[in-house]
Amino acid sequence: MKKKLGLLTSLVVAASVLVTACGGGTSTGTGSTNQPGGENAKRIALIMRQNVGTFSAQYINGVKTEVEKNGGELTVFNADTDLVKMASNLDAAVNQKFDGILIDHGTAEALQQGTQKAVDKKIPVVLFDTDINIPGVPVVAQDDNKLAELSLEKLAADTNGKGSIVKIWVAGFAPMEKRQVTYAAFQKKYPDIKEIAAFGSATNNTALDTQTQMEAILKKYPNKGDITAVWAAWDEFAKGATRAIQQAGRTEIKVYSIDLSDEDLQMIQTENSPWAATAAVDPSNIGRIHAQTVFQKIKGEQVPDNVKLNPVLVKQEDLPKDKKVTMGDLSQYVQEWGK
Repeated sequence: MKKKLGLLTSLVVAASVLVTACGGGTSTGTGSTNQPGGENAKRIALIMRQNVGTFSAQYINGVKTEVEKNGGELTVFNADTDLVKMASNLDAAVNQKFDGILIDHGTAEALQQGTQKAVDKKIPVVLFDTDINIPGVPVVAQDDNKLAELSLEKLAADTNGKGSIVKIWVAGFAPMEKRQVTYAAFQKKYPDIKEIAAFGSATNNTALDTQTQMEAILKKYPNKGDITAVWAAWDEFAKGATRAIQQAGRTEIKVYSIDLSDEDLQMIQTENSPWAATAAVDPSNIGRIHAQTVFQKIKGEQVPDNVKLNPVLVKQEDLPKDKKVTMGDLSQYVQEWGK
C-alpha cells in the first residue's frame, strides 16, 4: 500500500505546475471515442460540464494520453455548460457500464445521485474540481485558495497595496467559489485596494464575451488611473480583458489571473502586454493524474479521497523577451514549474 501511495504522491508532485485547458479534439456534444486498446480495453467515460478554451483542451489531452498509456478507450461527453445534460450524460455512462468514470467541474446538486448510482454499481468514479463528497470517490483538485492567493498577492505587491480593481469571476463552479473565499480575505487584508466593478459569465465564447464587457467597463472609466488592475479568476476571462485593454490603448492597467496555456504565454509575452502574472497548475498533468487515479481504482489499489495539486506563479518578468516560451519549456524560466 505504501508503494502505491508513493506512486500517486510522486505523480502529484510532478504535477505541481501552472496550468488551465486546451488539447485534443476528443469532445463532442454527445460523446466521442478513442479506441486504441482492443477487445479487452477498459472503457473510460469523461463527463465534462464544458469544453471551452485551451485549458480544457490541454486537460483532455492529458486524460487521453494516460488512458491510452493504460490501453484504455476514452469517450468524452461534453454538456456545453448544461448541468441537466451533464447529469443525463453521467446516467448514460452508468447505464452503458463503463469501467471507469471521470467527472470534470460538476456540482453535487446535479450529479450526487448519478455518482452514487455508479458507486452502487461498483463503477469507479474520480472527480476533478467537483463538490461531491462520497467516501471512496477520490477528488482531484487544484489548490484553488493558493491559486487565488498567489495571483492576488502579486497584484498587491505591484500596486503597493493601493488602487482600483476590476474582478472577473463567475459563481456556480466549485473552484470559483473557493477562489472567491480567498478574494474576500484579500479585500479585508488590503482595504486600500477598492473593487470598482465585477462581472463574469461562463459561455461557449467566454473570452469574446469578457472582451465585450471589459470594453464597456473601460468606457465607464475612461481616464488613466481610473483602473489600476484586473483580477481574472480564469484565463478565459484574462484573455478577453487583455484584448480589450490592448485595443483601447490602456496598457497601464495590469491583468492578474489563474490558469495557463500556450496561447496565454504568447499573450503574456506580447510587447507591452498588460498581462502581468498568472497562477496555475499544468492542465495536461491534471488530466493525466485524473485518469491515472481511476485506473488505480479499477485495479483495486488504495488511493486517498483527496489529491490536491500545488500551483506556481508565472510572472511576465520571468519570461525572456527574445524567445517565445511554451508550456513544454516553461521550466527553463520558472524553476518551480514541473516539480
